[in-house]
Amino acid sequence: MIGFICAYLIAVRFARRRHYAMSRETVEDLLFWCIVGVILGGRLGYCLIYNLDFYASQPLEILKVWHGGMSFHGALLGLLATAWFYARKKGLSFLMICDIGALAAPPGLFFGRIGNFINAELWGRVTTVPWGMVFPGAGPLPRHPSQLYESLLEGLGLMVILYLVSREDRPHGVLIGTFLAGYGCFRFVIEFFREPDAQMGFIVAGFTMGQILCTLMVLAGTYLLVRSSRLAGKDR
Repeated sequence: MIGFICAYLIAVRFARRRHYAMSRETVEDLLFWCIVGVILGGRLGYCLIYNLDFYASQPLEILKVWHGGMSFHGALLGLLATAWFYARKKGLSFLMICDIGALAAPPGLFFGRIGNFINAELWGRVTTVPWGMVFPGAGPLPRHPSQLYESLLEGLGLMVILYLVSREDRPHGVLIGTFLAGYGCFRFVIEFFREPDAQMGFIVAGFTMGQILCTLMVLAGTYLLVRSSRLAGKDR
């Protein structure tokens, strides 16, 4: 809830800038549908990407969100799909909406990972580092508090980077490109310290599904940054 409130305040303030010029009412309407997209995408993404066999045999379990099971990458796809449909409906720029969403997302990521840590879920791999922690249900050995690593890098770190990039008006697509590439890089590294999903393990060559999906994010983000840079060069 705190993450959503922070996202709202950031989105409203950022959308008022001349480069975006969106009303508070439009932002509020957009955020409502984005929340719906995040929830649906996150749940369906988890079911389809991380545990397809189980949910294919027990489809009603998909509706039982209180049992847990959300995917960031699924939530991202749900968010992008919502932004695309909303942009078409309102006659707005899809990349402009994505830029606003990118700037507003890190607080939610920060508090979300703090919540994972408090709930003792999505823990890290077994370690001997002094700050290793024993998590309930994860056995007697200390593990990396990978949730805190994610909150610091994907949350605070990405928030600082995006703030610095957003201080000047830039072509649409730069912020979402920075978000995709930045998150992808941070998450790819942290996956080496995070325990792989029990039902999936390692997918190929010792890499997890999260790392494969993050590689796609980095490629997509890099493409948007290069594209935006070229378009800006043509406008000079």
